[in-house]
Amino acid sequence: MTDAGGKLTLLGHFQELRRRLIRVVIAVVITTTLSFVFYQWIFYILILPAQGINLIFTEMTEMLGTTMKVCLASGLILAMPYITLQVIMFIQPALTSREKKYLYVVMPWVAIMFIGGVVFGYFVLLPPATRFLLSFGSDIATPQIKIGNYISLITRLLLAIGLVFEMPVVMTFLARIGIVKPDWLAGKRRMAIIIAFVLSAVITPTFDPINQSLVAIPLIILYELSIWLARLVYREKKPAV
Repeated sequence: MTDAGGKLTLLGHFQELRRRLIRVVIAVVITTTLSFVFYQWIFYILILPAQGINLIFTEMTEMLGTTMKVCLASGLILAMPYITLQVIMFIQPALTSREKKYLYVVMPWVAIMFIGGVVFGYFVLLPPATRFLLSFGSDIATPQIKIGNYISLITRLLLAIGLVFEMPVVMTFLARIGIVKPDWLAGKRRMAIIIAFVLSAVITPTFDPINQSLVAIPLIILYELSIWLARLVYREKKPAV
């Protein structure tokens, strides 16, 4: 629904948002169903860092519920490019033709950085975190890890790391269209370092400072990379006339 000037009205925006959300839901249902077909392979990949651990389940419905969580998380990851496309199509009318070009350039990097974050979490963060959690107190009690607890922890950590790795892409795009200034990012460096360690404490499943540093240090490096890229591509936003 548009006004006399051809612009979407408030009701038109809500209708457009509903259409995009319906498409996203359908895509997630399809990718989640596809994940269910290959759920055993997905479980194998997620459990690989915990080789040697006797994972158990103590409730009749726990394994079924855990499988559905794994398939949903996998479905969200598989549908992420399409979800990103729908978000872009929704905000596209508010962008200039130049900003739209920048947005299309950024799209592949959204997927690349997300995958990079998941790979980093899987190969770099998970092994030491898993060893620490299983070895701590093992001389007092024998660990018997529930499959639901393990999967929830792993999927939450990998998704969080993947999203955090999007920071340079987002900051570069915002700097390119003139919303974020490189000097402003540089001025917030100390605050960013503090936030990096706070986020690492939230993301990592341990209180071990070594494991937390494995997350905090890459976050700080990503922030510095964001500043450098912002300086490289920054374009002053022209005032509206």
